[in-house]
Amino acid sequence: MLKRRLTNKVKTFRFLANEMTQSDLGEQVGVTRQTIAAIEAGKYSPSLECAFRIAEVLGQPLQEVFHWED
Repeated sequence: MLKRRLTNKVKTFRFLANEMTQSDLGEQVGVTRQTIAAIEAGKYSPSLECAFRIAEVLGQPLQEVFHWED
């Protein structure tokens, strides 16, 4: 099986969304600022539900926010 890593553009899309803070995003998604920071840093992979919520709040398709990197 290929070893792939989940990457994301959460920070980029937060910035494009009127420079939304990690705290603001976390509140809207239902997680802590620390969780958003860990997701952005690639130290934590969100649940599928959380990933969909993040993409929805950021106004982006899921595959634009989260993607596999070989």
